[in-house]
Amino acid sequence: MLTIRLALGGSKKRPFYHLTVTDSRNPRDGSHKEQVGFFNPVARGQEVRLSVNQERVAYWLSVGAQPSERVAKLLKDSAKAAA
Repeated sequence: MLTIRLALGGSKKRPFYHLTVTDSRNPRDGSHKEQVGFFNPVARGQEVRLSVNQERVAYWLSVGAQPSERVAKLLKDSAKAAA
């Protein structure tokens, strides 16, 4: 089953997450099919906190990918900010 979930990146005390489409059996930071955005929880000043490619997310959701709980919340926030 395909899943849209967060893959951890960044450095010590500076987490950074990529929104990735991957098989649910793959490890969190393992291989992925596509990167559809990023989330920076410690963004300061003019740094972008959340960036999502809505077209690609819509495509993957139409194909049957399931977002994780956190990604579903982020997608909802992203759609609200875009409107």
